[in-house]
Amino acid sequence: NTPGKEGCDIGLELGLGELEVAITADFEGCLCAVSQSVRDSDSGAVLVDFTHPSVVYEHTRAAIAYGVHPVIGTTGLSPEQLSDLSQFSAKASIGGAVIPNFSVGMVLLQQAAAAAARFYNHAELTELHHNRKADAPSGTCIKTAELMEELGKSFNPSEVDEHESLEGSRGGRRESGLRLHSLRLPGLVAHQEVMFGAPGETYTLRHDTIDRSAYMPGVLLTVRKVRSLQSLVYGLERLI
Repeated sequence: NTPGKEGCDIGLELGLGELEVAITADFEGCLCAVSQSVRDSDSGAVLVDFTHPSVVYEHTRAAIAYGVHPVIGTTGLSPEQLSDLSQFSAKASIGGAVIPNFSVGMVLLQQAAAAAARFYNHAELTELHHNRKADAPSGTCIKTAELMEELGKSFNPSEVDEHESLEGSRGGRRESGLRLHSLRLPGLVAHQEVMFGAPGETYTLRHDTIDRSAYMPGVLLTVRKVRSLQSLVYGLERLI
């Protein structure tokens, strides 16, 4: 929503000087105009979406329908929605990217976690975010778990008959046995920890985003590469 700002120059509103780009609440009208303006060029148009889980699916589908390449940083898409968007993108030959986290450092953590998963049978993931984040667990945490699960192994075999006196105390359990924990507090930005355990030792991987500027190199990389894609990719590691 842009109450009182519609029609204003976005550059002036952001203190960047006049950019001749007007703020609008007409999402599909904007897609239509952009699509028509680049129809005869080779550059292609790109939509960058950092909005809300309640609207990101519709935004992505509409972008593909108008021939605009979606770059999606909003998390909260269900596996079914991702599958549908992937099929829709491939059918339209309009490439796009769903990126749970644009930080290169987080990609390195995820690759390290996937490698460590070969050697440890016990692991738990904890993600920490600001208290205005709507979805839990984070898309980044889910993506990390998925990469660890690519080996097809089970994690955290139970050695006792566990009982929770407070439901959810042990976090959410995935089919693989991995447990995911979510914390929400003011003062946080985005943080993730993967802890592995074995007799006599623990191994911990942690990434901290202290400023959102950490995402910008990944966003720019994705915007530059997405126009050459013919289908939807999931994860920044697919583009690096």
